[in-house]
Amino acid sequence: MGRGRVVLERIENKINRQVTFSKRRSGLLKKAFELSVLCDAEVALIIFSSRGKLFQYSSTDINKIIERYRQCHYDKSQAGDSLELESQNSYHEFLKLRAKYESLERTQRHFQGEELEPLSFKELQSLEKQLDTTLALTRQLQTKKHIARADELREKVHKLEDINKQLESKAFLLNNQENDGFSSLILDNNNYIQLHAAQANQFESRTTLNTWFQHQEIASKEKTIDTRTEGSQSSHNKNSGWL
Repeated sequence: MGRGRVVLERIENKINRQVTFSKRRSGLLKKAFELSVLCDAEVALIIFSSRGKLFQYSSTDINKIIERYRQCHYDKSQAGDSLELESQNSYHEFLKLRAKYESLERTQRHFQGEELEPLSFKELQSLEKQLDTTLALTRQLQTKKHIARADELREKVHKLEDINKQLESKAFLLNNQENDGFSSLILDNNNYIQLHAAQANQFESRTTLNTWFQHQEIASKEKTIDTRTEGSQSSHNKNSGWL
């Protein structure tokens, strides 16, 4: 039958408490020794009994281990203090920034003409001066921007004028070239027309000449026929006279 679960509470019986203390103490010292040997760890164990009796174990010099523990604990406490101090400083900085933000927001509302009733006469005068200064600076900056913009536009106008002059010169050259080509084309066309006109006149003259020759030939033939007719008629008349 297995052992029951031990209730973790103070043992009222002194004898049982002393026996349990001796057993658990021996077991704890044994575990500390095993831990130092198996894991190559520095182990220090300090036990005080209920009567104030000291029991201790250390894998090396216990004073060195205690000093090391104190140094480590001090560093951690210092780190904790520094973190706490840094947290406090951050919180104070946050409060300052928050107050500054609220002040700037309130000033902006004042510039917009809101929440002016709580302000005193001096505060209103100061606000008026700030507005005048802001307005003057704004106008000055706006004037500078207008002047810069005007200079930029003037430079663009000069560039466009130069480009326009270049384009005009190119267009003039192109027009001259086109006019020369057109003039040569007109001359070629005139020569072509004159050639065709000469050919047409030559053809017409030849046609007229051929027509004239044909008329002359026809006229000569008709004349020959008339002559023969007259000769036959005269011979016939002569023969009739003889009869």
